[in-house]
Amino acid sequence: MPPSKSTTTSRDGTRIAVYDYGNPDAPTLICVHGYPDNASLWEPVAERLTADFHVVTYDVRGAGTSDQPSATSAYTLDRLQEDFEAVLEHTAPNQPVHVLAHDWGSIQAWHFITDPELQAKSASFTSISGPSLDHAGYFLRRRNRAALRQLLHSWYIFYFHLPWLPELAWRKGWAHRAFNRLEQQDAEENRSIGDYVHGMKLYRANVLPRLIRPAQRSTDVPVLAVSPDADPFVTTPLQTEIARWAPNLTVKVVRGGHWMPRNDPGLVAELVRQHTREVAGLEA
Repeated sequence: MPPSKSTTTSRDGTRIAVYDYGNPDAPTLICVHGYPDNASLWEPVAERLTADFHVVTYDVRGAGTSDQPSATSAYTLDRLQEDFEAVLEHTAPNQPVHVLAHDWGSIQAWHFITDPELQAKSASFTSISGPSLDHAGYFLRRRNRAALRQLLHSWYIFYFHLPWLPELAWRKGWAHRAFNRLEQQDAEENRSIGDYVHGMKLYRANVLPRLIRPAQRSTDVPVLAVSPDADPFVTTPLQTEIARWAPNLTVKVVRGGHWMPRNDPGLVAELVRQHTREVAGLEA
């Protein structure tokens, strides 16, 4: 059954498209997608979880049918947090929610769940292939082999900071071919050129400031960090060596590539189901 669609408005006036998979009596699970995806990434996962959760997805600003602000400054993590808070108030204002996020969705969600006010509204967090940028800043300061290996995997981040060339490459199709060689995925029909072009502002607004001046952001929220072992973009140590910041941490290294929610939605659904049951004190 397709989700119902509605719109909520963030603090700065940005309209956010929200998709609700029903089951309002169940615990709410809010799913946050990454780059260059939109909320459709979560459809196969949501379909497997609607018996257990009130599943909510949304198009992050710049993606899907949400507004696409033109200013890079409109894509800071604080603005993204305001979007999440608007979705939270719109769909589950009176209960803690579970959070499932992937890629840049996880980067955002780490910012949310390390905010003292939002921690109280977060029952659990399942993170796939996405670190906190602040935690990454401290990780890279180690200057060891693991940090160097992650820098090599992160080459594309520096490329996205170049003027006009990355946008041209997406529009002409060159970048699609290059990135698809790294990990084959068949999802172009669910993405628009806007998802690719506007989403790069996420990198430009946040990465360098956070890596240069990372904040000490911690959380008591129960976290499941899922690291696919064949991820070409995010190494396992960056995602999992975070007990300093998230003491209530569970780590799962699984077989697969970066786009797990699309390529193995059944496994993602099962990991979420197990984690949330363990958090609730139930038998997994």
